[in-house]
Amino acid sequence: MTQGVHASTSDDTGWPALQVADWAETRDTLHMWIQVVGKIRLATAPMVNHWWQVPLYVSPRGFTTTAMPHGLRTFDIEFDFVDEQLVIRSSDGGRRHVALAAKPVATFHREVVDALADLDLPVTIRTTPTEVEVAVPFEQDDRERHFDPEHARLFWRQLIQADRVLTRFRARFIGKVSPVHFFWGGLDLACTRFSGRTAPRHPGGAPNCGDWVMVEGYSHELSSAGFWPGYGDEGAFYAYAYPEPDGFRDHPVRPEQARYVEAAGQYLLPYEDVRRAADPDAAALEFFQSTYEAAADHGGWDRTELEDDPVRRSSPR
Repeated sequence: MTQGVHASTSDDTGWPALQVADWAETRDTLHMWIQVVGKIRLATAPMVNHWWQVPLYVSPRGFTTTAMPHGLRTFDIEFDFVDEQLVIRSSDGGRRHVALAAKPVATFHREVVDALADLDLPVTIRTTPTEVEVAVPFEQDDRERHFDPEHARLFWRQLIQADRVLTRFRARFIGKVSPVHFFWGGLDLACTRFSGRTAPRHPGGAPNCGDWVMVEGYSHELSSAGFWPGYGDEGAFYAYAYPEPDGFRDHPVRPEQARYVEAAGQYLLPYEDVRRAADPDAAALEFFQSTYEAAADHGGWDRTELEDDPVRRSSPR
């Protein structure tokens, strides 16, 4: 695919530019590959509240499942965007690779299944993609796919920055809070805080995803923030509350480029506005903090019990 006039680049801040229009085909291919691996994690990891056992994590080389149990052994799978390969490692020293190169989803799926079989790590998964409108089972998705490894690397580097800042934001909260994790259904990096109270039953409605999945995910009041590569010129930071309290969408959120988008039901801040800011970290943190305050203040959260200064907590007492 030929790039547009806006080249995808990096700059001295460490926050790379990546035009959504330039890499949409690679993104869609990578999304399906990540779903193959994510479903392996889903099939092997014990259930944790809100499906926290299923996401992937940003690693120094790409995305990783972390260790997954298989009988008396463990194994992990990592998308290595540095060496352009999927790496499967088992606790008894076994190792297999699958090239990250343009190929149909069916081919990628078969290669992963074969690699697991070679390591004596068979895993049965449901092969229909989740949370996408067109859900062709992996083994039947044999159309040619585009994959640009440089675009995949730039996306990963975007997520390195988002993960780093979300981790700092997470540290301010001492109540129930999720890890910073990468959900392969929606292809978004997220961190979620909880008030401690239960929530109304979620209505569901995600494409090709059972409503009961959403019910479990949204069983308690929450404020969630993260990054998604599907809005604006270069993706967007997002924030929402469930249930959304009165006054949430009218709260004075910062920085000034952030907007509540009715169609999405959440606040969105274009990634490019953060990247171009004098202090990108401060701009992203300001967005995460002010949108959380919108949920907590209008939702009546007990903030004195749920928040604390991480610097104070790490100091001698």
